[in-house]
Amino acid sequence: MIHRQQVSGVTYAFDGLVEVMAKATPLRSGDQLAGCAAESDGERAAAGWVLADLPLEVFLNEEIVPYDTDEVTRLIIDGHDRSAFSAISHLTVGGLRDWLMEMAAHDHGAEHLAAVAPGLTPEMVAAVSKIMRNQDLIAVSAAVQVTTAFRTTIGTHGTLATRLQPNHPTDDPRGIAAAVLDGLLLGCGDAVIGINPATDSPQATADLLHLLDAIRTRYDIPAQSCVLSHITTTLGLVEAGAPVDLVFQSIAGTEGANAAFGVNLQLLREGNEAVRSLGRGTVGDNVMYLETGQGSALSSGTHLGVGGAPVDQQTLETRAYAVARDLRPLLVNTVVGFIGPEYLYDGKQIIRAGLEDHFCGKLLGLPMGVDVCYTNHAEADQNDMDSLLTLLAAARVPFVIAVPGADDVMLGYQSLSFHDVLTTRRTLGLRPAPEFDAWLRRVGIVDDAGRLTPFDPTTSPLRSLASAVAP
Repeated sequence: MIHRQQVSGVTYAFDGLVEVMAKATPLRSGDQLAGCAAESDGERAAAGWVLADLPLEVFLNEEIVPYDTDEVTRLIIDGHDRSAFSAISHLTVGGLRDWLMEMAAHDHGAEHLAAVAPGLTPEMVAAVSKIMRNQDLIAVSAAVQVTTAFRTTIGTHGTLATRLQPNHPTDDPRGIAAAVLDGLLLGCGDAVIGINPATDSPQATADLLHLLDAIRTRYDIPAQSCVLSHITTTLGLVEAGAPVDLVFQSIAGTEGANAAFGVNLQLLREGNEAVRSLGRGTVGDNVMYLETGQGSALSSGTHLGVGGAPVDQQTLETRAYAVARDLRPLLVNTVVGFIGPEYLYDGKQIIRAGLEDHFCGKLLGLPMGVDVCYTNHAEADQNDMDSLLTLLAAARVPFVIAVPGADDVMLGYQSLSFHDVLTTRRTLGLRPAPEFDAWLRRVGIVDDAGRLTPFDPTTSPLRSLASAVAP
């Protein structure tokens, strides 16, 4: 179907939903690389106008990625909750935006937003995000509460949790333990203590799992650990009896992109059930840790939709959240600036994408975190990350990722430091996850007001860990 819209005397035509969605997307380098971005601000405004007037029902009748050839599309369509959708089925995309803003200001808005979440498809959510300003995304995100639990509870209001990321270029146990100590002493690690291993070797992964589990059990830390190996490696270690808390996997929004990651829906479900059956959680049974990122489908050449037309990267990113929602994960995060400037060119594009991903994930019912990050060849700096972190914290992001000194020495990119999270918590009056917060107070790392206490290596409950990693 051809859609037309006139702006300033110029008539723009768009061939179908795929093109309307792509051309309405705020400018980003990945869509320019794919050849689907609007060629001017006028064309982008015209596409946004067309999109705002489309009924939500269109997204149930017109495909973005073909149903017959893509299992993610089949998951979205076959799993759609018509009953939940009925409350908003009469709306256009623009009407949905207005309704969301009304719910953000409503006393019981969180309940209404949670009730309609199963009736929203990723494409509907991606569409409405494209016509929302940054402050709109923040306001609605802040009104949505999604909680999950394993040994800590993630997503409660008034908290900002963290993944403590103690990566090391050679997986050296002493270096990793030093980074873990650094993070714990600054109040980080309540979402997960998660290592990106330097190798996907099963033995190396097992060694790291035992290292983290030994630290956790020795100091009775209410936290979960994860070594971010491929799901097949983790499944083998579950069978071998390794101490697996969470199963990690990168996922994407098309069947082809997931195949490039070496996974499909069946394998993901098998991993979920296998780790859940271990029963290692104490306050909940959400066991999956999933990672996404705008541009992943394009980078593997699996970004084409109906008629072979390129689908914009933000819509494909949001489709990945349908896969995540099916698995009831503990944690999901977008690595928003990690894939590089080919997909998100500068700080402005990274900030916008981070707010979009957080909004879309939470609106679909996910515990959506963000790796606030950039690569060294992007037109971005740490001030951009400060801005995005503050905006996300205002939007009540469930968790972020933090690394020593904001510099990941193994993956070679820039993220947040433990101090950045500490400053944001202090500034906005936020605390760690409740179980972890109680532990921090119990062992004397923070006082009852959440302020750090002076560290004395001779009396601290973590003194043996500090001694083990001392120069």
